[in-house]
Amino acid sequence: MDNPVTMRRGVPEDAEPGIWTAADGWPIRTLRLRPAGQGRGSVLFAGGRGDFAEKYIESLVHWRAHGWDVTAFDWRGQGASGRVAGLPAELGHADDFMPWIDDGAGLLAEWQARSAGPHVLIGHSMGGHLMLRLVAERRPQIAALVLSSPMIGFHAPLPERILRAVAAAQVRRGKASRFAWGQGRRPDAIGVLRQRRLTRDAARYADELWWLEQRPDYRLGGVSWGWLDAACRSTDELERPGVAEGIGMPVLLVATRNDRVVDAPRAVALVSRIPDHEITLIDGGHELLREGDDIRLAAWQRIDRFLDERV
Repeated sequence: MDNPVTMRRGVPEDAEPGIWTAADGWPIRTLRLRPAGQGRGSVLFAGGRGDFAEKYIESLVHWRAHGWDVTAFDWRGQGASGRVAGLPAELGHADDFMPWIDDGAGLLAEWQARSAGPHVLIGHSMGGHLMLRLVAERRPQIAALVLSSPMIGFHAPLPERILRAVAAAQVRRGKASRFAWGQGRRPDAIGVLRQRRLTRDAARYADELWWLEQRPDYRLGGVSWGWLDAACRSTDELERPGVAEGIGMPVLLVATRNDRVVDAPRAVALVSRIPDHEITLIDGGHELLREGDDIRLAAWQRIDRFLDERV
């Protein structure tokens, strides 16, 4: 029997790495896993802030085994995609979320042109946030959208109204590209608060640390004041009246009841406004797709059932 740890710490030999070039020349890293035989359609997976494709290899392989042609990518500024020049390599910075939305739209159009439909988007955390804005504002012809713990608001050291005011003030003072908190190196020990927030499964948390040892350039630390300000403004865009109501595709939200990274009740409230939506809440950490077998399998099964019934 294949060692599950070894499988999570490697990329299938037939995986197809690639680079998609954004309109401004920015290199965006992609990873494609084609199914054996005739597939049932295509999945585009977008990870969260600081994520990289290998971190979710277990889920990518799962969806491929179910017949999907799966492509994952790293957002600009993280993973194996190009970093922001002139800033600390481990700073999570953005002046605005629009470049990410533009990247997503351009990559999505190229992906649809080269892959067979039906086409499905799956977004986790910040990736879910960005995919929501993408489908709401650009209205691509997509069969379905799956959201895993999407970032609609987040837990922070300060109440949101204070955090918003401080972040906006820091941007006005010219400190947008300074660390808000977290600094450069993320905690990397099993059992730390970060692990408890992300996943109860120490083995899968250790997988991420293993990948970061192999690829130190993947490491991303805390966010900047500019990123916080941009995240708050982007959330405002999603929560404007009529935005969620205008999303015309089936949307599944899979989230944890007691998320300590993002605001799960706020995500539920937003998705509930989408005309065709389904919501499933599961006990676990923020990264349901990287939880222990019982939690992760429940999330996979819910997503599989949604795709079987709706796509």
